[in-house]
Amino acid sequence: MRLATVAIGAALSFAAAADTWPSRPIRLVVPFSAGGSTDQLARAIQQPMSEALGQPVVIDNKAGAGGAIGAEIVARAAPDGYTLVFGNSGPSAVASLLRKLPYDVQKDFRPISTVAMVPLALVASNKLPVRDFKEFLAYAKKPGVQINYGSVGIGSMAHLTGEYLNEAGGLSVQHVPYSGGGALGGAILSGEVETGWVNPLDGTAMVASGKARYLAVATPKRVSWMPDVPAIAEFIPGFESNAWFGMLAPKGTPDAIVKRLHEVIATAVARPDVRKLIEAKMAEPRSSTPQELEALIQSEIRQWQPVITRNNIKL
Repeated sequence: MRLATVAIGAALSFAAAADTWPSRPIRLVVPFSAGGSTDQLARAIQQPMSEALGQPVVIDNKAGAGGAIGAEIVARAAPDGYTLVFGNSGPSAVASLLRKLPYDVQKDFRPISTVAMVPLALVASNKLPVRDFKEFLAYAKKPGVQINYGSVGIGSMAHLTGEYLNEAGGLSVQHVPYSGGGALGGAILSGEVETGWVNPLDGTAMVASGKARYLAVATPKRVSWMPDVPAIAEFIPGFESNAWFGMLAPKGTPDAIVKRLHEVIATAVARPDVRKLIEAKMAEPRSSTPQELEALIQSEIRQWQPVITRNNIKL
């Protein structure tokens, strides 16, 4: 009885505090290193959020364990609107399918809004004797042909997407994990690995070198910044693999604070200068309602659970 009374008292206290929120700086935990894609997208909305809320939004990079360290900090934080996480599909959805986490993705967070969607793209070394995705599919199915695809690590979205394509396309392209984007890029450019799944920001740099080319993007339709690159769905209907980036708060954060944060993020993402910053990272600016982000997380879990199970992917 006493514990229930304490819990109710705490909830009422946070709800009352929502009336004066924010009255001090907001800590935005980015669960990856500074300079990475997640960090760059978080910083694209940092200043607009600070201006709208009248308080500094301070980015705190807490990298490690594939984003789980930073996510846990927020999951365990007071639900008062002063500690948030800039999450993505990894630590905020798919990671829970690969290993036991110190938090529950669906129970310990309140989704607020997406900020951007980043499709994965299939890049091929110029040493692979195909010109486009149609030729790649045909070549990969030839008897005796062995092709590898690289990813940024076991259990990464790149790895899952590669196995998803194998299943959907009837292929047997072999996975080769690398320690990160830099190592993967070097392997593709040298021809050490024939293909690789990359984000478009890294992929564009590879293609610009003249040593690699895009084969396709894993989106339902072509993306505006690469109109000549086909969507895999043009060949395999329904194929899709996107990474989302967005904001989440600890479970129990008052409705009023979640509503205000959503409004601020949606307004920021709609600003032309912010959209330009996000698009420069080869990402699609896209805000969502909290309910839409919650549904997106649930749909990702449903999409990737069978792929992980059938391919026995473990960390």
